[in-house]
Amino acid sequence: MFNHEQLHQLAHSAPIAFELIRRAAQMNVTLLATSKGQLQVLRRFATQSGITKVDIRQLNLPVWLRGIAKALDKFVPFTRVAMLLSNLATFRTLDVLVVPEKTSLMLRSIGGLHALRIVHTRHGAGDREVGFNRASSKFDMVLVSGPKIVDRLQRRGLVQPDGYAIVGYPKFDLHGKAPRRHFFNNDRPTVLYNPHCSPRLSSWYRDGLAVLEAFYHSNKYNLIFAPHVMLFRKDVQISLDRLRIDRPGLIPERYRNCPHILIDTGSESCCDMTYTLAADCYLGDVSSQVYEFLLHPRPCLFLDSHGTESWRGDVNYQHWYAGHVTQRVGDMEAQIDRAFADHARYLPVQQELFRYSFDLTDRPSAARAADAIEHFVAQLGAVNPDDDIRVAY
Repeated sequence: MFNHEQLHQLAHSAPIAFELIRRAAQMNVTLLATSKGQLQVLRRFATQSGITKVDIRQLNLPVWLRGIAKALDKFVPFTRVAMLLSNLATFRTLDVLVVPEKTSLMLRSIGGLHALRIVHTRHGAGDREVGFNRASSKFDMVLVSGPKIVDRLQRRGLVQPDGYAIVGYPKFDLHGKAPRRHFFNNDRPTVLYNPHCSPRLSSWYRDGLAVLEAFYHSNKYNLIFAPHVMLFRKDVQISLDRLRIDRPGLIPERYRNCPHILIDTGSESCCDMTYTLAADCYLGDVSSQVYEFLLHPRPCLFLDSHGTESWRGDVNYQHWYAGHVTQRVGDMEAQIDRAFADHARYLPVQQELFRYSFDLTDRPSAARAADAIEHFVAQLGAVNPDDDIRVAY
């Protein structure tokens, strides 16, 4: 199931479902979308993956609740919770639910579906603390991208030896080999600015407009501004782990009209590695997309807008070792120059960070994840082996 208003989680789980369908395994596989946009993209992904017959369904809220949800979603993820509780009858028909997020655990804590087995595919391979909170221990099986994730989960006692599998990164199966696109009618190097949405961690709220202004005046670099897809989704953003509230504000039209600046605050291209493959340099803060950018190592620069003096040695900021960290925006062009000039110094670190985050082999990641799910299902002693098993994504 894909229980999110945006599209960025689809590629982390859908390729696994398609692999299981392709094998005609002893399980009925259903993909559960929660929006028309998801439904359309999943159908296209299935076609691209050579799947001609697939059960994709759209879950909906009751009509009376939709207006309330639309209003509240501007501030809190109301629809995600309401979608779960409004479709309990569907979830009761399942043996296993596979999800890339953690909200679905409410099916047990609030919905009472304690017998439902839940597999977590995670989404992204970043370092943020929220990716390693107590909720990770509530899943029956966790599929992880590489040893980094296992090490951090184990250090906190969040997974048992038989409660996880290292499978690689299915998103790379789907998007990692896409051709590089060119978005500007010039030969300038292109920088991707990819700030996170969290007010507590993002560079956008304090420095974002100054970054756009610096590139607006640049005669040396192009800029793709493609932030986390949730940054401009809400009128007010809230960091719940350590409470902080802020508004993303508006983007002045002069930046949108600038020929060497591309602004995309939420299209599918923000989710399918289009921009991480297209850019020559990464500028960001704490987004996990930096690791996808390092599929092909290139210069990185990290903008610390919060004076994070203790980041060295902090596992939540491991990716900051992949490039220079700055608190200055006024000389942004000179700092990008430095990122290019110093890349050879950071290249070995980038390669090691990538290797630690992604265990990739010649075998496709989706196939390895499907193996893990088949093994997990085979171990379900409560399920009659002669029965078909109902699995939903």
